[in-house]
Amino acid sequence: MATDTTKEARARRSRVPKLRGEDPGAEAKRTSSAILEVLAGARSPVDAASALGITLPRYYALEARALEGFLAALRPRTRGRRRTPEREHEMLRLDVERLEREGGRLRALLRAAERTVGLKPPEPRKKEPGKKRRRRRPTARALKAVEAIRALPENPVDAKTQKEHPVRAGGGGDHPPRVESA
Repeated sequence: MATDTTKEARARRSRVPKLRGEDPGAEAKRTSSAILEVLAGARSPVDAASALGITLPRYYALEARALEGFLAALRPRTRGRRRTPEREHEMLRLDVERLEREGGRLRALLRAAERTVGLKPPEPRKKEPGKKRRRRRPTARALKAVEAIRALPENPVDAKTQKEHPVRAGGGGDHPPRVESA
């Protein structure tokens, strides 16, 4: 049980004694004043550690933390409001509301323009009962062009006919090649 007593003794030494009825900020004030006295040369680190009731390595750790905090407090800050997730959420919510109002206004303008011109609004598609609509797979022309380009040989000039390939010559995959007049 020798380890328990040494652990307890270390724990007692590393803690700054707290006075009853004292606010938690008083301990920080005492520590900061002791560190400032050491930095000013009025006290030695050993005296400050004994006055605080802590070990010398613990004092040096607290001093390093205090200096880091001092430097962090003096770094330049960004101007204006800081972006917090709550503020960002509020801004996005306001944008959504504004865009919904604008969309409603534009729909009303469209209906008014249609009535002025005499157009009937488009009727919604009616679903036939019991009949499932087959989904069409989208095929983009760009995807077809990519496939055609990938199928091309590395050399743009066809070896047999010594002509340029229609796709690389400027013609589309479904269109005949362009013929330039001489």
